[in-house]
Amino acid sequence: MAPMKGFTDHLFRSAFADHFGGFDLAVAPFIASKPDHRIKRKYVKDVLPENNTRMPVVPQILSKTAADFIVLANYLYDLGYDTVNWNLGCPYPMVANKKRGSGMLPYTDRIRTFLDKVIHEIHGSLSIKVRLGWKENADIFRLLPVIDQYPLSEIIIHPRTGLQRYQGSVDLDAFEDCLAVIRHPVVYNGDIRTVGDFRRLSRRFDRVHAWMIGRWCLADPFLPGCITTGADDIPDKIYRMQRFHEALFEAYNGVLDGPSHVLNKMKGLWRYFSLPFEDCRKTMKKITKTRQPDQYLERVNLFFGTEAQLRQPKADPSA
Repeated sequence: MAPMKGFTDHLFRSAFADHFGGFDLAVAPFIASKPDHRIKRKYVKDVLPENNTRMPVVPQILSKTAADFIVLANYLYDLGYDTVNWNLGCPYPMVANKKRGSGMLPYTDRIRTFLDKVIHEIHGSLSIKVRLGWKENADIFRLLPVIDQYPLSEIIIHPRTGLQRYQGSVDLDAFEDCLAVIRHPVVYNGDIRTVGDFRRLSRRFDRVHAWMIGRWCLADPFLPGCITTGADDIPDKIYRMQRFHEALFEAYNGVLDGPSHVLNKMKGLWRYFSLPFEDCRKTMKKITKTRQPDQYLERVNLFFGTEAQLRQPKADPSA
């Protein structure tokens, strides 16, 4: 499971594991390093071991300063993790404009200096998640010979630039060129929307070590399981999705401060939950306009009930 800030937190990951499965592990959404080096448990709540009993997780750190990264990484190793991930992929301007995430990719020398300090001071393994570059693919091809010199556990590549965010197509030819020059295990991430996508990609890139799915496991939470088992004839999809939604609502209602925060969280998830459903724009508009939990649940349950009826096999009139 890919890290998606604001979406794939520990409550989501646990509910997903309970209702769908299919993932071997998740990379958690990033934790930003702090210059004061004081780490409170509530700051790393999402990756505390007691909150991650249902799905194995790799913590991810967003940082451009080696000293800050080392402190946070070693704190996470002391919690029991053997690997942390360095985020060089976040495409959002509020991150990238500070030369963090994918905004650091053009600065090969800074990355080299960062790794020179970090590798010798951290108490466990390091993986890196990257994009092809910030503005252009040239960034990754300057970077790969550098990071190839370090003992990394794996490199996760999303074959888009940071400026693309999630728009346009993934650049599979550039990804193939990356594979040809990387000695580390490589994880592919980007636009695996269907079992067919996975099969097509896995045939082309047989050297890929593992596969990461992000947005499309929210849109189709059955996808990882279908890939893992090879079976895609799943009964009661609507009912199972409704139970998953109920579990998420209950979990967030138990920890977030007030109904407005819970509703905002759930409405944000519907940005992806609604994608598999056709002609549901009016219903989604009604759901997103709700202001009270009871009204929200009533409209959501009506939506699921209507969809379940529409998907029931029609009786044969000749029978």
